[in-house]
Amino acid sequence: MAFNHYLNFNGTNLPLPDTYDVDMIDVLTDASGETEAGTRQRDIVRTGMYSISVSFSVSSKWLKILTEYKQLKSMTVTFFDPHTLEVKEAEMFIEGYKVSLVKDTSCLGLWKVSFVLNEF
Repeated sequence: MAFNHYLNFNGTNLPLPDTYDVDMIDVLTDASGETEAGTRQRDIVRTGMYSISVSFSVSSKWLKILTEYKQLKSMTVTFFDPHTLEVKEAEMFIEGYKVSLVKDTSCLGLWKVSFVLNEF
């Protein structure tokens, strides 16, 4: 049984993630919020933008590759959308990049890498 590739950055399949959470968010204007009368107002600029929180346990080789992707201003991301059970593609960027050492090994360690992908 073959594993699905949940994420692909610029044509490169990433390893199977430890966690994979896909959110669809709405972008609201500054005028959104509570009115003086106490009612809520939502001025939506854009609906259904993808935000993907993901974490990996990776070798030093993949740590270097993921760090290089972090430096890019944007990239084409192909991802599995659990809302529609389809593969989608979007222009995204990495935010909140975090790296921590899980275990020291003879091959420069096992690393936990986590970040959020946000759609443009």
